[in-house]
Amino acid sequence: MLYPRINRFRQVIELSGFWDFRPDPRNEGETGNWGRGFEGGEPMAVPASWNDQVTDLRDFLGPAWYATSFELPEAWEQGRLLLRFDSVNYLASVWLNGTRLGDHEGGHLPFSFDVTRAVAPGGNRLVVRVDGQLAPDRVPPGNVPADPMDGFFNNPQHPAASFDFFPFCGIHRPVRLCRVPSQSIESVEVETALEKPGGVVRVRVRCGIAPSTQVRVRLEGHGESLATDADISEGRASVSLSMARPALWSCQSPNLYRLEVQLVRGKDAFDSYTLSAGIRSIQVQGDRLLLNGEPVLLKGFGRHEDFPVTGRGLVPAVVVRDFDLMKWTGANSFRTTHYPYSEEMMDLADRLGYLVIDEIPAVGLFFSEGGLERRKALCAACLRDLVARDRNHPSVIAWSVANEPHSRRSAAAPFLQDLVALARSLDPTRLVTMVSHVGLEEEAFSSCDVACLNRYYGWYSEGGRIEEGCARLAAELDALHEKFAKPIILSEFGADTVSGWHSEPPEMFSEEYQARFLERCIQVASSRPWVVGQHVWNLCDFKTGQSIQRVGAMNLKGVFTRDRRPKMAAHLLRRLWGGR
Repeated sequence: MLYPRINRFRQVIELSGFWDFRPDPRNEGETGNWGRGFEGGEPMAVPASWNDQVTDLRDFLGPAWYATSFELPEAWEQGRLLLRFDSVNYLASVWLNGTRLGDHEGGHLPFSFDVTRAVAPGGNRLVVRVDGQLAPDRVPPGNVPADPMDGFFNNPQHPAASFDFFPFCGIHRPVRLCRVPSQSIESVEVETALEKPGGVVRVRVRCGIAPSTQVRVRLEGHGESLATDADISEGRASVSLSMARPALWSCQSPNLYRLEVQLVRGKDAFDSYTLSAGIRSIQVQGDRLLLNGEPVLLKGFGRHEDFPVTGRGLVPAVVVRDFDLMKWTGANSFRTTHYPYSEEMMDLADRLGYLVIDEIPAVGLFFSEGGLERRKALCAACLRDLVARDRNHPSVIAWSVANEPHSRRSAAAPFLQDLVALARSLDPTRLVTMVSHVGLEEEAFSSCDVACLNRYYGWYSEGGRIEEGCARLAAELDALHEKFAKPIILSEFGADTVSGWHSEPPEMFSEEYQARFLERCIQVASSRPWVVGQHVWNLCDFKTGQSIQRVGAMNLKGVFTRDRRPKMAAHLLRRLWGGR
């Protein structure tokens, strides 16, 4: 479903606010018909995680129930009504007026239901059951049995996630009721390319079949105004628009065009959808990463959708703040670690000129036979949905199919290579990568356009010995490049740091140690021209499960604190990267 936008043919009602909420630790809600409504609820903010809002629910992962009521405007009696959830973690089951609409698995991508026949003219009751419990056959997995070959040992964190961030649960992004025409635009796919003597924008439209209907596409901006019509065949239409001197999208000049698609019968339009389009190219040439044919170095961060009280819930002000902090440091890129970010984040990346490696939630994958095919099917489904959602963003330069998979089993390489091939088949215009902590043994790197490596020498090993760690990092980068002969992104490197703790000479957990650690790692990376990216872990401190490695159940590798205050390392990066 297209991201909801309001125009003369389309209307949207935001259903965010205070919903009724009831935990269901004994899993009695379905047999008790709570889908028709329930008693004894307490207020819960939507969008937000429930774990940080209510003290007693910090470690509760579900199931739990949400409910809200709404009325339908009289003017909405014509057309189709769609109910869209931008993100619910992890399993969602939805009822409207006691009728079960359906279910969805996966915590970070949108899903919708056609509720045209389920909505009542007066009051309506919407109920959602959310189950965020951790299980080995989910993506990402959790509660994985100890097995050293899979990288899991008998020192789990609590809750027992297989990933190093808190498994927040709830309705994390907006819920919207949308009205669209009965025959409407269902999807718009935009591809851009630089072709001599200029550029081309290709648009594919899928729509409801309507007699005597054409698609009209108009592209405007930067002194250009181009329009063309196309016939619809079996609900699909394609057009190409060429420009002699396009205003290219780049980090320094994120030029965007206004692209409008209309469904037209005769002279009259009866549906319209508008989005922003950026014309740019991204490619690997030898050891170089090229944006619009020019070498580019990725400077930036991993980041989490994480903030006090709201957890992983969307907070627009925090999105703006994080972009401002990245700009202040001189960053030009980020990876959506370790799951797709909000569509609002992606829109601002387009507008502000950030390069994005877009990652599915395949973090902590393991490859023993139990549940393997199900995990692979879930990864493939996430990848299809992510490409469908984000393929029109010029900021997205690469798809990442996994982060730190435990790749020692023989099943790992074909599993990951199949995902790389799927990504390339879904979108041949972008790069495909994966992120590894296995390094030289990561055979799936052979199928990627760029190899992404996470390394913490000088922290998890060689602790307190930065120079020894950097020597080991340099040797591994050289060996990795020799083996795979492709560009490398140092996709994670960092050190936990307690804000306000200082030490001279630098020692672990001090701000001086973090600053020195990052400076030396960047020097190692910068001295190798085929290392085309340096992404610090992490932009901000973030919540984790409890373990002996996590003071205060926090990962403290942020160069900013969880509430966005700078550490010494942030000032260092600003100097190294030429921030404002």
